[in-house]
Amino acid sequence: MTMINTLRDRLAKRAAYSRTRRAIANLPTDLAVEDLGLYPGDAREIATRAVYG
Repeated sequence: MTMINTLRDRLAKRAAYSRTRRAIANLPTDLAVEDLGLYPGDAREIATRAVYG
């Protein structure tokens, strides 16, 4: 069962990473930069830190 739980956890994290990256990348640039302090071009790095630590 440990292998199944590990696989399930990895798939869930990958899904969360994809959703987070897509959401950040699709933000309007002015909203992301001015209001949130994010640059949509950094979506990959931001999502990685948010999901995987």
